[in-house]
Amino acid sequence: MKNYWDKGISFDEYITIAEERLKNPSNQQETDYKQYYELGLQRMERTLKKYIPDEEQLKELDTKNFDGKILIISEAWCGDASATVPALVKFFEGKNEVRIFLRDSDKSLISQFLTNGTESIPKVIILNEDFNVKNSWGPRPKYGKELLMKYKADPENYTKHHFYNDLQLYYAKNRGKDAVQEILELL
Repeated sequence: MKNYWDKGISFDEYITIAEERLKNPSNQQETDYKQYYELGLQRMERTLKKYIPDEEQLKELDTKNFDGKILIISEAWCGDASATVPALVKFFEGKNEVRIFLRDSDKSLISQFLTNGTESIPKVIILNEDFNVKNSWGPRPKYGKELLMKYKADPENYTKHHFYNDLQLYYAKNRGKDAVQEILELL
């Protein structure tokens, strides 16, 4: 895990890479995902402006005496990532170091943390101080998973459009609080 950690980037670098990919796509996927990079950057900017760490959650983090690190497997074009990654980075700021590993740069890490056989992101890997995996979380909070199950159970009546709309409304209102809480419970 230390090798993956060492290849991880800061949140500022993550934003810079996303902006560069939006302006100057270097491959077909980046070209195809241009609108998703744009949306992701807008959502991350909104989260950064609006997210305020919850005092009770900060106190809970202090009681955990967690000395480890947070490694997030992500890509800026991902809707789930754009809603949660900025909140997680801000929450752990000054407490625990957070780095981001770009999923599409090296699939060997995500292949160890599949969700129902898929490379779903973001995936948060909780590492202890010796870089051993303590736990993992992702790709979305419990409520987001419930919305996905609702869509999968009845896609004719609860369409993909409804699912995406409801999920983004939830993210906009929740502002990362549920994701932070679920991760706190895993520390």
